[in-house]
Amino acid sequence: MIYKLIYILFFALILFSIDNFAQSVRKLNNEGVDLYEQKKYADAEINFRKVLEKNNDDFISNFNLGDAYYKQKKYDEAIKSYQNALGKTNDDLTKAKVYHNIGNSLLKSNKIEESIEAYKNALKLNPNDSETKYNLSYALELLKNKDKNQQQQNQNNQQNQNQQQQNQNQNQNQDKNQQNQNQQQQNQQPKDQEAKQDNTKQQQQPDSKISKEQAERILEALKNNEKDLQKNLRKVKGKVVKPEKDW
Repeated sequence: MIYKLIYILFFALILFSIDNFAQSVRKLNNEGVDLYEQKKYADAEINFRKVLEKNNDDFISNFNLGDAYYKQKKYDEAIKSYQNALGKTNDDLTKAKVYHNIGNSLLKSNKIEESIEAYKNALKLNPNDSETKYNLSYALELLKNKDKNQQQQNQNNQQNQNQQQQNQNQNQNQDKNQQNQNQQQQNQQPKDQEAKQDNTKQQQQPDSKISKEQAERILEALKNNEKDLQKNLRKVKGKVVKPEKDW
């Protein structure tokens, strides 16, 4: 009888401890929800993490922690919390909600292709979810525009590369032409100097040739001078010249 009483008290104590533990977890979670609704997302995060320290298998706290991270724009942490929550439930509709939130977090992280896969997984579990359908179509449109922008960017990059190559070739041709021009000037310079020197010599040398008229005038002048000379000589012969005085 005494042993039975001990067993009863023991099980009652266990049940009381379990109930007390569950109440503590619920209290922390509920306080976290209240803080979340007050937009105190960092404080709510702390409460949800305390719950998970006590019971890491709690689906609601994992899911709520993901929401708190999401509101703080901690998208990578949110995705991890949502993924942890996926393994804590077997309900398809609940999993669809988790995939929906994973898709939103991926989309906010600009991981468009991955977000599309998450939305598709959500619709496989809940094909009638209009919000997920809308988000999926939005993500597909973003991906389409991203591909167009990437294609345009690639074309612009190719055009810039072609223009740079063209400018480089043009500069090389200009440098080559300048080098050729300089070389030609160097080759022509000695010839020009030699030609100038020859011209200078030609200018310095007088013209030794005379015209026919000039020659006739010179001969006529010589004849006249000769006549005058002979006339003077005849005058001198008619006079007596005294000899020079001897010392």
